[in-house]
Amino acid sequence: MMFDLRFFEIYRNADFLWRLAEGAYLSITLSVAAALVGLLAASLLAVSRYAQIPVLKHVAAAYVEVIRNTPLIVQLFFVAFGLPLLLGYQWPFWAHAALGLTLNFSAYFAEILRSGLVAIPKGQIEAATALGLKPHLRFIKVIFPQVFANVYPSLTSQFIFLFLTTGVISEIGVEDLTHAGVFIDSRTFRSFEVFITLTVAYVLIAMFFKGCMLVIDRHYFAWKAR
Repeated sequence: MMFDLRFFEIYRNADFLWRLAEGAYLSITLSVAAALVGLLAASLLAVSRYAQIPVLKHVAAAYVEVIRNTPLIVQLFFVAFGLPLLLGYQWPFWAHAALGLTLNFSAYFAEILRSGLVAIPKGQIEAATALGLKPHLRFIKVIFPQVFANVYPSLTSQFIFLFLTTGVISEIGVEDLTHAGVFIDSRTFRSFEVFITLTVAYVLIAMFFKGCMLVIDRHYFAWKAR
């Protein structure tokens, strides 16, 4: 059986191409924003657990376990439809997606950072204390640079994996890359070609992210190789 490939039905339509471009841009933007804010939140969660801060360590542990043991799609539906009913607000779908992705990213990143904190030799902390550094300076100048250098490959892999799961945000009405593909499929009925196009697009974006992170690694963590 020969496949009747007609990619031209996608590429000759300017509206389809524009939707794919806008969808890719939104997917990239939301993923990067969620990763950056999620990394900040993850740092606070990891420190709370590592430093054994009363109450906060239990809250952080419970949060991480809940997020890591529920599907992303369930979290998105709760954020997009549950929280607005409970708190009486309404945001655009993309804002709900950004919040849901941030919560999801932060829990996974927090566990990676916590493992990095635990792996830091006690001698490093004792040396920083002996130098008279205050606790927050010990974390900023001594501990976290080593933690990020050690867990950076894991953070990179986790980010790529989480980015590839963001296609589910289309289920709450966000016009991301997957949403654009489904829209084109509904107009052309060329599912095979559409989803090959999406596959190639996600691979290219993932490779772009990997390239950017490799540059960051070589620029900021070159001291580790030495």
